[in-house]
Amino acid sequence: MHVLILTACLAADPSLCADRLLPMVESPDAAACEARAAQAAAAWLAAHPDLSGRDWRCAPLSEAPALDLTEVAAGVHVHRGADAQLSPENRGWIANLGVVLGQDRVAVIDPGGSREQGEALYTAIRRLTDLPIGPVVLTHMHPDHLAGAEVFAEAGAEIIADARLPEALELRRDTWAESIPAQIGAAAWAGTVLIGPTRTIEGPETLDLGGRSLDLTPAPAAHTDTDLTVRDSVTGALFTGDLVFRGLTPVVDGSLKGWLDWLAGAHDGDPVIPGHGPVAGSFKEAGAAQGSYLAALRDAVRQALDAGLGLSEAVPAVGQAMAPLAPGWADFEATTARNAAAAYAELEWE
Repeated sequence: MHVLILTACLAADPSLCADRLLPMVESPDAAACEARAAQAAAAWLAAHPDLSGRDWRCAPLSEAPALDLTEVAAGVHVHRGADAQLSPENRGWIANLGVVLGQDRVAVIDPGGSREQGEALYTAIRRLTDLPIGPVVLTHMHPDHLAGAEVFAEAGAEIIADARLPEALELRRDTWAESIPAQIGAAAWAGTVLIGPTRTIEGPETLDLGGRSLDLTPAPAAHTDTDLTVRDSVTGALFTGDLVFRGLTPVVDGSLKGWLDWLAGAHDGDPVIPGHGPVAGSFKEAGAAQGSYLAALRDAVRQALDAGLGLSEAVPAVGQAMAPLAPGWADFEATTARNAAAAYAELEWE
């Protein structure tokens, strides 16, 4: 198999260039790729006016960068993200990403934190199988999980998300398109477009992959107000998205009370693939530390409110109260300060 690789440079800084893989020109050999390459490259650049093309080549799939995938259950593969916030060192590749192989097609659970990572995930899947790719499920609105979606849309995949996601993404798209390159580097973000889903769901839905199915279950407002989980019918593997954090400090961007309520519900999975951190053998194992963290956050914020502290006083007080929980959590201090402010706003009117 051959793929089209376009060297694209930032229009604002032509010295910053990156190779972009265009999946719509996936071809059995170099000649077939080259017959379509020029037209495809021109069309793609026209849709990405912030870039200019320097040159292109048709290359064997083996020459394209690929993510590492680990099979955690039969036919269920996971790429493990870095336990850190966005940085130039990790290029924004911090989320866990999933691939489930059916008999008829391949599902993706979260396509990555940039176009670059989405391309590397696409290549990794193509090294596993030549089955059609799709559906691609977005577990929630955050760009470290969904920013690679355009790659798969170009390959013809259906992109599925909770019905609340398009509006949430629209409100934040421009801000993220400016802030994320500043955090990970403009070259690492080059060509990334934050697209929304091609189809949304408002309630539980089952996706047939051939020989196995995926159960999608939207959650009430918790980590965000756009969360859903994905469970594999064959192995019982549960993808929680960022409803479960392990190692990286949980981020409250929806409802602290709703998140605690969700954690207290019945959730089966073996294995459980969190949005961040190592795969767990059970939901109890996966969610225990996070549950303790969120309960302590709730209690510390309520204590600050009971003491009559204003927000500026409450945030450091909550951080001090939470400090004993810091071991084992990356980015604890900064994230806990932000969480304290979010929880204060939610809980002050109880």
